[in-house]
Amino acid sequence: MAEVHFTAWLREWAPPEPVNASGATVGEALNTLFKQQPQLRGYLVDERGALRKHVCIFADGRRLAREATMGHPVAPDSKLYVMQALSGG
Repeated sequence: MAEVHFTAWLREWAPPEPVNASGATVGEALNTLFKQQPQLRGYLVDERGALRKHVCIFADGRRLAREATMGHPVAPDSKLYVMQALSGG
């Protein structure tokens, strides 16, 4: 199972400690997590199930492109980091 970590800025919705989520892809792991933490769904994904533009996910130390995030493969020992994407200048 992938270990999912959330940035402190998401503590209002996310658990404070890492959680385990099963799935072969990031999308499957998040769907497993949404069953345990339904309040996260609306914040992380839109009504089509696509990652929201203000969410950024790293898998095993690599930032994933938003368009490819949900289909990215997840290994049993993967570590996912979910955080808010920053923009501006």
